Amino acid sequence: MARKSTPVRDFARTSEFRRRLLRWFRRHGRDLPWRRTRDPYHIAVSEFMLQQTQVSRVEPYYRRFLERFPTVQALAGSEPAMVRESWAGLGYYRRAAHLHQLARTVVREHAGVIPADPELLRLLPGVGRYTAGAIASFAYERPTPAIDTNVARVIRRAFHPALAGPRAERRLWETGAALVPRRRGNAAWAFNQAIMELGALVCTARVARCGECPVRGVCRTGGRSGGRAVGRSGGRAVGRSGGRRR
Repeated sequence: MARKSTPVRDFARTSEFRRRLLRWFRRHGRDLPWRRTRDPYHIAVSEFMLQQTQVSRVEPYYRRFLERFPTVQALAGSEPAMVRESWAGLGYYRRAAHLHQLARTVVREHAGVIPADPELLRLLPGVGRYTAGAIASFAYERPTPAIDTNVARVIRRAFHPALAGPRAERRLWETGAALVPRRRGNAAWAFNQAIMELGALVCTARVARCGECPVRGVCRTGGRSGGRAVGRSGGRAVGRSGGRRR
């Protein structure tokens, strides 16, 4: 029987995890176009495109899409064929349809303003728990977790390496909520970006590069690795629209 895993309660450990992670992100975080904006529509476009798609493929599509549909009103007023044409080649075309439906819903029901509240966001077409958290955090700097595949993997390895069973997803979200900084400003934005970046570049699905990891000293998996790389484990998608590739 797997050992019971409990939510994070060690304040000193979580604080050190945040401090090391944010310091690493300031030095090594990638300069991505959606990290230069707080426009909720632009953030939503990036999040829909990044579902199951690598960053290198998304960047040119993101720029071209926003050139053609610069505002949520412009997208809402477009014909479905135009939206699909702008998405051509990116794949997973249902995402484009959902994004188009989201824009029309926002214009019709929210006066053209994408909500900041994660619960309201989850009522929009194509928005699951992860995407709602991402838009709330990255556009509005809300202190809410945004747990995609990469983040789930990092949390599992760092805090709950023995986590399994039907309650695993809930436990990951509880730990994620405990880790996100609560103070005002961009702290939550930076933390959520940083933990996703760590999962994309260092604590990857194929291998955890523990010797390069900035939080190894406070990670339950990395602390046992002696700096050696650790093979594939954990990291399944959590919640609808929760998978991202980096």
